[in-house]
Amino acid sequence: MSLTTPFRPVDDTARGLARDLIESVTFGALATLQPGKAVPSVSRIALATDEAGGLITLISTLADHTRALHANPACALLIGEPGEAGDPLTHPRLTLHAEARFVARDSAEHGTLRTRYLALRPKAKLYVDFTDFGFVHFEISEAVLNGGFGKAWRLASADLVPDQRTT
Repeated sequence: MSLTTPFRPVDDTARGLARDLIESVTFGALATLQPGKAVPSVSRIALATDEAGGLITLISTLADHTRALHANPACALLIGEPGEAGDPLTHPRLTLHAEARFVARDSAEHGTLRTRYLALRPKAKLYVDFTDFGFVHFEISEAVLNGGFGKAWRLASADLVPDQRTT
């Protein structure tokens, strides 16, 4: 018996759909491993993009997922919302495998991310400067894009880079 892959060859359609999902994201599901256990945990987190199109979040040190990321920065994000009608499994979604990188509060990067994040998520102004909140940048290593039934792609991190061409 021969094994077949469920994944299509990566093309511009897949790259574009993945970028559209990333660029429109406001939240996602973050999967981490609980410290000291082999038990996964999932949290809903707010997401935004940095100026280069990478994914970032602003999270509290009081959250379980923050402690989990400090113990083991390997994580996964699921983004993409079901539409208002129809089977939720027919709508595109993207699983991103990543490493979480915490951004130091006293760094220039923190200031840049703060400005960008507040431009995209103005309600975060209520808590962005609380001392327990900080930015995390997700360094994506690979992704699995499900475009609906029978439409799946395995993408490399390079496939997720925004198109830099000028028109």
